[in-house]
Formats: sequence, structure tokens, C-alpha cells
Amino acid sequence: MSHLVLDDLYRLAVPSDPQVRPDGGAVAYTLTTAVRDSDENRTEIWLAAPGAEPRRLAAGSAARWAPDGRTLALLRPVDGRSQIHLLPMDGGEPVAVTSAKLGAGAPVWSPDGSRVAFAALVGTGEGGAMAGPDAPVVARRLDHKADGAGLLRGLTRHLFVLDVTSGETAQVTEGDFQVGEPSWSPDGTRLAFAAAMDDDRDLVPGGAAYAVDAVKEAVPERLTDPDLICVGVWWLGERLVAAGLKGGVVGHTRLFDLGSGGWAEVETELDRNVMTGAPGYPGGTPAQAGDELLFCARDGGSTHLYRLAEGEPGERLVPGEVNISGISAAAGVVAYVAATPYSAGDVYLATLRPTKVASGEMSDISGAPAPDISRLTTYDLNEVELFTAHRRTFTAPDGTRIEGFVLRDDTRQTPGPLLLDIHGGPHNAWSPVFDGVHLYHQLLAAQGWTVLTVNPRASDGYGEDFFTASIGAWGLADAQDLLAPVDALIAENVADPDRLAVTGYSYGGYMSCWLSATTGRFRAAVPGGCVSDLTSLSGTSDLGLLMKDHEYAGDLTAQSPITHVANVTTPTLILHGQDDDRCPVGQAEQWFTALRERRVPVELVRYPGASHLFILSGRPSHRYDYNERIIAWLEQWVTGSPS
Repeated sequence: MSHLVLDDLYRLAVPSDPQVRPDGGAVAYTLTTAVRDSDENRTEIWLAAPGAEPRRLAAGSAARWAPDGRTLALLRPVDGRSQIHLLPMDGGEPVAVTSAKLGAGAPVWSPDGSRVAFAALVGTGEGGAMAGPDAPVVARRLDHKADGAGLLRGLTRHLFVLDVTSGETAQVTEGDFQVGEPSWSPDGTRLAFAAAMDDDRDLVPGGAAYAVDAVKEAVPERLTDPDLICVGVWWLGERLVAAGLKGGVVGHTRLFDLGSGGWAEVETELDRNVMTGAPGYPGGTPAQAGDELLFCARDGGSTHLYRLAEGEPGERLVPGEVNISGISAAAGVVAYVAATPYSAGDVYLATLRPTKVASGEMSDISGAPAPDISRLTTYDLNEVELFTAHRRTFTAPDGTRIEGFVLRDDTRQTPGPLLLDIHGGPHNAWSPVFDGVHLYHQLLAAQGWTVLTVNPRASDGYGEDFFTASIGAWGLADAQDLLAPVDALIAENVADPDRLAVTGYSYGGYMSCWLSATTGRFRAAVPGGCVSDLTSLSGTSDLGLLMKDHEYAGDLTAQSPITHVANVTTPTLILHGQDDDRCPVGQAEQWFTALRERRVPVELVRYPGASHLFILSGRPSHRYDYNERIIAWLEQWVTGSPS
């Protein structure tokens, strides 16, 4: 077997968004592949079932089953805009049923299958998108732009309902706010959604659950109190469940139930962050299976699937080293996508069993009844030998236990070169599953490198106190958590202290700049999507004020790498998306200018049209180049063998 090569980027097929058919017998999912010739990420809808080979259904994404299981609603482009199509499962081609001017969002079927709700952008406001790209853009609030969308130009996102029989579409909400994904009430009369409608929402972060009449014109009704910051709400049968934060802007997302006495927190007894799913943050929306609530939460860096019965603590449903992304349940089964140390993702179907274990019956490692699990797809890279990461526990100088992962070829001679790679967030986390984004990890391991990934304080999966431990102390509280594991591997004769490099993206880019400015220990640095000046970031990022007030709150100068730039001697490669609104490219320009002025070897690479998340879902050529440049820079400045 051969090791992974960078061209394998174009062989990776990654499933997502699994949707179990109402009878539980099959799963529709989206499959994403990178296409070299067109330089695009292609999405297709596939169908998988136990005992059958997966089959392609159509180009598109966001497939949703009609309640009778006879039709799939899905998204596919028409004249460059996503529109909802209906695909009959007894044969035929997808038929477009919407014509939203700016495109439609994911379809949501009503309980009786007669209507489909969706969110869509509408053009409003002065200098709006409908006025043309060259019209002046007027901003009166800070939320006038968003990473990935750019200047919003007065666009707002609202709910619509399509009558499947007549083809008529009605707008359900209107106003100067953005709605979240809709969820139908069990009687099909109302839609629940999350939104921030307060006039000062750009200054005071918030969000609430609302419900609006889906039949006649009405004003949305606020369902949650101001002390609950709601990020999502779903009707799960007769149960209305919200996800949100209580007690502060930064902390764990929790689940809440609406009962006769109002909203009450769903007690999981986990002290873990609920993961509802977002780009770069695996997880899935909660689901109901009988009397059990299914949800995702992060533990030890990995996102796991949990089941929760009334009066019982949350129990892991799927054992092993996995990262769960996307779940759905019906007819006593749950479909999910799981990444493992050997796959970027596969579709699984688990048959749920009663909560109580019969005498003599086997259960999984958590004590919950072990489900019968079927792997429905096999998207491994055939004949490619992957290196696997080993969990390690390190100790910071203040005694804090820090978890990390060591990826290397154990047959290689030591000590060897080491790359410290730092995740973003800061509330994200590394996991020991195969990483289809950071392919350079595998390539460097094959060349004799040790790749060290660490979850320092502020990482997710280690309790809320750990999650909030670096607020107001970026670089000051967390740097020790990153350096102590490096020192441990040097002491173990794994890493050569004279051949160390550091890289990272977003917050990891910030820390790459910080460590190169405050330690002088690294022969090369590669900050991606970086932050160099917290003061300027606060006024230019789409989340700048939130970050300033609630994340790096405190002395911005003391926490900014640019304050210490005079100490930098490390050859630095800066990689940045040109259209990044989360960590704007000016952050990279400041660091580049400061290093060049001091005659430190430095390169700045800008990726045209690329947002902050381009390393996840941007042009394949950009993602290929990102990986390739990191390897070449490390070879040039650390191992002395430029490719």
C-alpha cells in the first residue's frame, strides 16, 4: 500500500446531511467531491440501504423526504441560484418548484406533506442587492456584512411556504432581521425559528425562538426569555426543543424544553457542549426517537452521538474514535455520518434498542444498550495507508492537564522534525480521526515528521470551565498549553528541538504569530487566516465587537502579536483568503509589512474570492495550493530540502 499524496484531494468523497426515509429502510445523503477540471466542489444526492450498493439519485444537496417517503425535495441550481426540486422516487427527473429571485434554502416538509417551508433571501433596504453591485452600500449597524456573503446590501432572510399542489409560494415573515431554519408544529399550523430581532442586536449579542402562523398573515410570537440566547429551535413531535446559551455569550450550548412551566434545561449530566452542526464544527440537529432525545455533544475533542431518556443521564450511542456530523431518526433507527481514523466520513444506520438492558445482554462502553449498526457506505481511500493519531495527555506548567494527538510514522528514526498545528476557534478542537482538510499532516508524516495537534484551554470537549479559561488572556493563558507538549516530545527524543515549525488557522493563525513573536523556538511559521492586531480586528471583523467584548476582553495591546513583532526572526509564510470578513486580510497585511520591514524572510499568499472558510469548502485548486505551500515552506526552512 502507498501513502497518501496530495492528488488524493480529488479522490476524496465526503458524505453529509444523512436523511433517513420515514420507514427507516434507506438513507438519502449529500456526497461532495472536488472536481479538478472545473475547479468546483460537486454535490450529489445518493441513496444507501442495508445490503445494497449506494446509488446516485441526482445532482443537488439538502435532500428531505416527504412524510410518505415517495418524494425527495432537494436543492439544485437554476441559472446559478439554488431552487427546490421534487424528485419522485418511482422514477423521473427532479422538477423545480420554486423560483426565488436570490435562491431558496433547504426544504422542510409539513407533517401532512402538502407544503414545504424554506428560508430565502429577499432584497430590501437602501442600496440593496437588487439595485446592482455598483450601488452605494449604506450601513447603520455593524451586522451589515458576513463572512462568506460579504456586504449584505440590505438582504434579509425570511420564511416562505410552498403549496405543493398549486405551486403557489407565500412569504411568511418580513422585516429587518434574519431567520434561522424553520420547523413545523405537529399540527402543521405554525413554524418555529430562531432569530435576533432586537434593534441593538449588533451591539448586544442575542437571539430568541419565535413561532409564526404558517396559514395566515401574523406577527411572529417570541417564545423564549431574554436570558436565553437561542441558536436553534425544533418541534420534535409534540416536543419543542431549543438550543442556546444561558448566563453569558461565551459558554456551552445547552438544550431546553418548553413545558407547561416554561423553558427548562434538558439535564444531560455531561458538562459538554451541544453541537448542532456548522462548517468546521461537526454535529447535528437534535432528533426524537420514541421517548428518547438524540443529540450531539463534543467530548475529548470528538463529536459524539448521545441518547437521553427521561430521568437518565446522556449516554453515548456510538463507541470508538468517531466524529459525528449529521443525524436523523425515524421508525426506530438513526442515520448518521461518522469520520474515523481511516475515513473522512461514511453513512451508518443504527437500530435503536430499548433503554433498559435485559439481563445478560451486552451494552456498549458507555453502559447504554448497544445499537445494531450497519455501515452503508465505504468511502475509504482504497490502497492508501493512513497514519493514525495517538491520544496523549500532557501537563502544562500550572498543572492543567492538556490533551493532544501525535501523528507520525513510528518506524522512522528519531528525533525528527516536528510541526505544531493549532486549531481555530478558539473553541474548536482537534480529533484523532482522518482529516481530509489538513492533508499535509499525512504527507509530512510520510516524510518523517511528527505532527502534534493540541487542544489547549478554550478548546471544546473538556468542560465549560476549560472552554472559558482563556477569556481575556489570549496568548497569555494558552501558550503554555501548546509549548509543554512540544517540550515533552523533545524530552522523549521524538522531536528535534532544532527542527520545530508552527502553523494554524484563524485563532491558530493568531497563535502561530504569537509563538513566533514570543518564543523564537520555531524554524518556520505558517499562519493561515491569521490575526495579528486585536485592536484593528475589533473594528473590521464581522464579529469584531463580539470578540472584543466577550473573547479577548481586556488589554488588547498585551494580547496582540503585533506588539511583540520586533522579536520575530522566524521565516514566515502567510496564507489568507482575499474576501475573508472574519479575520480580514488586513491582519495578514499588517504582519507581512511588519516582518518585511524588519527583513524577516516572509511571503504573503492571497487567495482571490476566498472567504475565511476556504480551506474547508473553497475552490479545490486553492485548497490544494494551501497544502502544497505549507509542505514546501517547511522543507525549505526546516529540513533544508525544498521541493
